[in-house]
Amino acid sequence: MSKLSAFLNPAPIQEEKDVVVSKRFTDEDGNVVPFRIRSMSQEETEAITKKATIREKVNGVVQERIDSAAFARLMVVAATVEPNFSSTELCQRYGTLDPSLVPGKMLRAGEFNALLQEISQLSGVSGLEDEVKN
Repeated sequence: MSKLSAFLNPAPIQEEKDVVVSKRFTDEDGNVVPFRIRSMSQEETEAITKKATIREKVNGVVQERIDSAAFARLMVVAATVEPNFSSTELCQRYGTLDPSLVPGKMLRAGEFNALLQEISQLSGVSGLEDEVKN
């Protein structure tokens, strides 16, 4: 088997994992309900970066910068399988039509950061949560 075949037939890119980011979410029996997250590909991360990029004209020159808060929200929504932040029920419960705002309304700051950290680790991106904070 050649080395090329390893690149032609890699292990699946997407992984899923259950994570507990808070003990506040419990089922009817009082058991903690985990969040289900998935890994993000480079292509998906680039698409989210593009969505979170702000273009501004400063002194006649177009400049770009990444809105780190928007990037974090979009990553969390895209990589969280359960709960589905895009569900109509969750959006209505948290008073928004924008799914990217649901995690911020639903989670405490530390819970949000823990979820983002789990997503970045599963995706193989170390320090993503630090980048987003800066």
